[in-house]
Amino acid sequence: MAYPVCPKCGHAPLPADQSLPATCPACGIVLAKFSAMAVATATPHEVIEDEAPRENFFARWLFYVPPEVSKSSWYARVAALVLFTLYTVKIFRDTDIFYGDLGGHFLSMALLPWHEAGHVVFRLFGRFMAVLGGTLGQHLFPITLGIALLVKRRDSFGAALAFWLLGYSVIYTGWYMHDAGDPQAMMVSGKSSAEDDGHDFVNIFSDMGGWWLLNATKIGVFVGRMGEAMMCIGLAWAAFLVWLQESQLSDSPFAEAVDRD
Repeated sequence: MAYPVCPKCGHAPLPADQSLPATCPACGIVLAKFSAMAVATATPHEVIEDEAPRENFFARWLFYVPPEVSKSSWYARVAALVLFTLYTVKIFRDTDIFYGDLGGHFLSMALLPWHEAGHVVFRLFGRFMAVLGGTLGQHLFPITLGIALLVKRRDSFGAALAFWLLGYSVIYTGWYMHDAGDPQAMMVSGKSSAEDDGHDFVNIFSDMGGWWLLNATKIGVFVGRMGEAMMCIGLAWAAFLVWLQESQLSDSPFAEAVDRD
């Protein structure tokens, strides 16, 4: 620690080299010894305050911004954000859970394999879990993807879009719940949900009690609205990250790759 003025008498200037045996020309204190004494007598709280502050959970994970952000990657994220926003508007326009309409056919087809795989995996835990496992497997895909992007790559933007996908998965579930109260949908078997006895939420709500099946349409609408809110939160999260990253732009295309290493 180099003192600009003497810590004891306030004299200035002090020697540029304050290592032993440098002293204050006015009062004669040995500057290096005074510095060591000050550190030794400091409280733990004072010493911690001098250290660099630790990142909190939000700064380290959810809103993490690399020291340098590749311009090409940043512009790609801006383009992706615009496309995802436009696609969200289309999904909301085409979806009306109250009338049993589900938009985003492409996403529902992308989630379907994970839904069917969930039935197979959770069959190990009994009939009820085998039926519920389709929805669990469908949700676990974007959840696992988002966690992997955060932990393995520190990619908060990718995790925000994974949360957006989870929101759509919740809308899908709301639509499926609603259909249990008023079966109309076409099932994977090729039959309508009114003809097919394999409807997940008809079976789930029946096992849980009559109240659930009687209120399936209301529950479905509520869950669908929750999914729409989650999609909007995912987009807002991604937009906030893009805004934060703008101040860290670098011309190097390898800037973020170096940071991940």
